[in-house]
Amino acid sequence: MLRGVLGKAFRLAGYTIQYGCIAHCAFEYVGGVVMCSGPSMEPTIQNSDIVFAENLSRHFYGIQRGDIVIAKSPSDPKSSICKRVIGLEGDKILADNPPDIFKSRNYVPTGHVWLEGDNLENSTDSRCYGPVPYGLIRGRIFFKIWPFSDFGFLRDSPNGHRFSDD
Repeated sequence: MLRGVLGKAFRLAGYTIQYGCIAHCAFEYVGGVVMCSGPSMEPTIQNSDIVFAENLSRHFYGIQRGDIVIAKSPSDPKSSICKRVIGLEGDKILADNPPDIFKSRNYVPTGHVWLEGDNLENSTDSRCYGPVPYGLIRGRIFFKIWPFSDFGFLRDSPNGHRFSDD
């Protein structure tokens, strides 16, 4: 009897570990569901919208200008940010920093990206903390799940003219 109970307990533990490893790999390398908070990506992503983020692009350096990404915050590594990629390494960015009245030119160094929120009036982004290392990118958001009225692929930036100033 004890042998049967121990056998079932070990099988259950084995299945739990096995499926836990599969789930970890799926969320780490394939993608997962994310709830976005804050006003920085409005009107594209509203506060409390639920989106799907895929992680394969970051592993294969498939991030492009215009993509919306989830990244570790450069100013607070315990939190994540949701921003749009405005510039890739080597790009020249014409940025109007919020505290400045003049526009400045910034160059995106190798291994970095320039991130900005769609709501330029209410976004803390690369205009404040500079280029973000590519290694901080966790995934690329491309599909909105909630609310159902906005279900589907995300639209282009309302600030399309903000992309790299060649």
